[in-house]
Amino acid sequence: MNKIAMIFAGQGSQAVGMGQDFYENSDIAKEMFAKAGERIGVDFKEIIFEENEKLAQTAYTQPAILLVQMVAYRLFKEACPKIEATLFLGHSLGEFSALCASGAIDYIDAVELVHNRGAFMQSACDEIEAGMMAIVGLDDASVESICSAAQSEGKKVWPANYNQDGQLVVAGMKADLASLEQTFKDAGAKRALLLNMSVASHCDILAPAQEPLADMMKTMIKDEFSAPIISNVTTLPYSTKDEAVSLLKDQLVKPVKYKQSILAIAGDVDIAIEFGNGVTLKGLNRRIAQELITLNISDMASLEKVAEEICN
Repeated sequence: MNKIAMIFAGQGSQAVGMGQDFYENSDIAKEMFAKAGERIGVDFKEIIFEENEKLAQTAYTQPAILLVQMVAYRLFKEACPKIEATLFLGHSLGEFSALCASGAIDYIDAVELVHNRGAFMQSACDEIEAGMMAIVGLDDASVESICSAAQSEGKKVWPANYNQDGQLVVAGMKADLASLEQTFKDAGAKRALLLNMSVASHCDILAPAQEPLADMMKTMIKDEFSAPIISNVTTLPYSTKDEAVSLLKDQLVKPVKYKQSILAIAGDVDIAIEFGNGVTLKGLNRRIAQELITLNISDMASLEKVAEEICN
């Protein structure tokens, strides 16, 4: 039997209309949308299926992404009840979906948790001009060296997302990031692009969000893991409530080691299945570890295709 990693993308994977095919063709999806919306007092159909400003606001982006991912995962489990994960893995926000899929937190609680996580993150950045910058075509060591030198000059910049070789996202103060654009290019970067974000994820700027998030996690996470989760912070598996609270608290201010995590698990699993909108992680995996087959479930057609491929 195949060893399977169930994987979940993070913020940036959202799009208007995501999950709509599930909603229109599944009573389970309709029920999950309704219950999640009741929990935080919103209409997820409006937020996700119609053009609006909320989907771009991190306090709503995060629960919307998680909800669609959990619908995809639930429908997969309905179609393939005998298929069990060897491990779970998420990119940034996606680690909370992994936690949910593992059974360590109910999806409705998880929707409320990441709704508040987004609000805590935004609050930490409200009074400052924070942001993130994608660095393309430069090796990790060079990016790290430039960030370290900038920090020694009092600038607030940190490596934040290790996505793949030649693609690293840095976070910090927008002015400091902008001041380093030419430095990154002079070092060999093909692009150094400020992203359209008002939050600086996975760096020290989010320290004020850590304790409020940890307090919520302590009340919602259970010691019930169907399989281990790979930590973004350490690239190592964990499967207890205490570890989850500690590691996901750290994740706010530590870089996401996605590339390193995939390299760590590639020899231990045969297939990865990405749940939710798009193929963000499928694309990264293809470039990180070509031998790792990655499938995706983003609508009813892809669900049927994956079910035919691995569930019989």
